Amino acid sequence: MIRNDNKVLNSKKITINNSRKNTKVRIAKKNNMNFFKEWIIPVISAIAVALLVNKFLFFNVYVPTPSMVPTININDKFIVTKVYNKENLKVGDIIVFHSNEFNERLVKRLIGLPGDKIDIKEGVVFRNGEKLNEDYVKNKDAFNGTYEVPQGKYFFLGDNRPDSADSRLWKNPYVDAADIEGKVQFRYYPLKDLGTVK
Repeated sequence: MIRNDNKVLNSKKITINNSRKNTKVRIAKKNNMNFFKEWIIPVISAIAVALLVNKFLFFNVYVPTPSMVPTININDKFIVTKVYNKENLKVGDIIVFHSNEFNERLVKRLIGLPGDKIDIKEGVVFRNGEKLNEDYVKNKDAFNGTYEVPQGKYFFLGDNRPDSADSRLWKNPYVDAADIEGKVQFRYYPLKDLGTVK
């Protein structure tokens, strides 16, 4: 009788121990699932959203040259919105585009739209016969030239005219619409100059 009771007690202990082990396993699995749901999925989702935003809406650029001084200084960093409808571009916009001549991204100010006639007389820019108000140009030069912008093309100048390789100096002075990538919107570095760019 005592032996049977011991067997029963031992089997109960084994059952309780197994039950505890199963409970611990279930808790561990539940904790793993909670960790997965609360951390892994949100992190992966955030990375996916960031990649999509970067691919389709925004991207970052920095400017390593003085061609846009004083509007943009060397090593300034910006958020750029991607441009899909080129018809929304306006003269005076600061644009990021791919230069086929230099095989790199450039940042310049849009001066001529498709079909425009650009005359530069002693450094003063005229668009379709009207003088452009270029308050952003602090360093002028005495350049002269006339350009007729073809359809589907754009004409760009740097704000720092004496120190800018732009449409005036390129082999092909015009940028194709397909090479325009985005419009500079917001400077985020250096922090002292944080804000929109015009």
